[in-house]
Amino acid sequence: MRHGMRFVTVLVIAMMTLFLCTSMIVALGPQHYLSSSALKNWTSGLKGEHFLQWMSTENRMFAHGLPEEAETLSLGQVLFQMTTSINTDDPRSLLGRELPGFSLFDTKIHIAGEGTDYTNLPIESPPPDDLLASDREATKQALEKKKALEEEGKNKASLDQETPTVYIGASHTYESFFPELELDDGTVADNATHREINITMTAERLKQALAKHGIAAQVEQQDVQATLVERGLNYRESYNVAREFIQAAKEENKELHFFFDLHRDSVGREMTTTEINGDTYARTFFVVGTNYADYAPNLAVAESLHNMLEEQYPTLSRGVFTKGGANTNGKFNQDLAENSILMEVGGVDNSLEETYRAVEAVAEVFAEYYAQQFEGGS
Repeated sequence: MRHGMRFVTVLVIAMMTLFLCTSMIVALGPQHYLSSSALKNWTSGLKGEHFLQWMSTENRMFAHGLPEEAETLSLGQVLFQMTTSINTDDPRSLLGRELPGFSLFDTKIHIAGEGTDYTNLPIESPPPDDLLASDREATKQALEKKKALEEEGKNKASLDQETPTVYIGASHTYESFFPELELDDGTVADNATHREINITMTAERLKQALAKHGIAAQVEQQDVQATLVERGLNYRESYNVAREFIQAAKEENKELHFFFDLHRDSVGREMTTTEINGDTYARTFFVVGTNYADYAPNLAVAESLHNMLEEQYPTLSRGVFTKGGANTNGKFNQDLAENSILMEVGGVDNSLEETYRAVEAVAEVFAEYYAQQFEGGS
């Protein structure tokens, strides 16, 4: 009789445990089932040093292989993240499921520059109401800057006879800057557009800066946004039009080895500006798309340029970001060639002079990187 009661008790407890576990699995949803994708999500935040830390709990010799700056791994935090899919270091992991549309912001920080975290990720400007920006007025000073830039380009045309090895374009050609424009409302990012005073001037300055270091570059002369209007396309087609231009440039010149796509951010001045040796610079950051198989070489270039900038111009680079997934372009035409660099230069609140200083610094470190890659430098 006693054995029978014990058997029934064990059976009831087992059934209750089974129902409880089943209920928990159903409540968590399919994203938590034991599948390859779930395991990938659970372990994507783990690093090699974390496994060394775990193994060192059994064999302290493994601890000697840890770098000095290694972060201490919290087992509780890992278990919490695995069971809830909430990363305490990334508020988007919670908000993305609670706020409509929030999950679209799928940029990931690969390398964080000073002050960079998930609360101040780069923001792309919304499409302008007027793709041709016909009603925008530039300041008199900005028009004078454009004229001076053109004159300087004519005076430094010695490399124009050489075959360019660097291509510089701008997929969003009319992205401009509040200080250079006369606007009734200088606070709305999509109002910072102009047909002449825009990011293409920064592209031209980068070409001139590279020329000082003996590197011949070409700036795309075709206008992406004007082409959109001409063809009746919407703003989302910008990268497709820019793609055509890049492919044509590659076909015409087989010596092109590096491809820059310049943009400007839409976040505030406090994040896009830094002071170095008494001068203000527009800060840069590098974006690498991951919606194509072989993005590793482009990521390596971005890492190298960021690290070199950190060494020679501390705080200039905001970091390296990767962007992929179903809700973004995720290629940014970087799948067309290795050594493709999408670089944001400053934001809507920066001046052209600040972006010029930034690309001059980039040209300096890029020249060193270029020499290491193609001229046997060390």
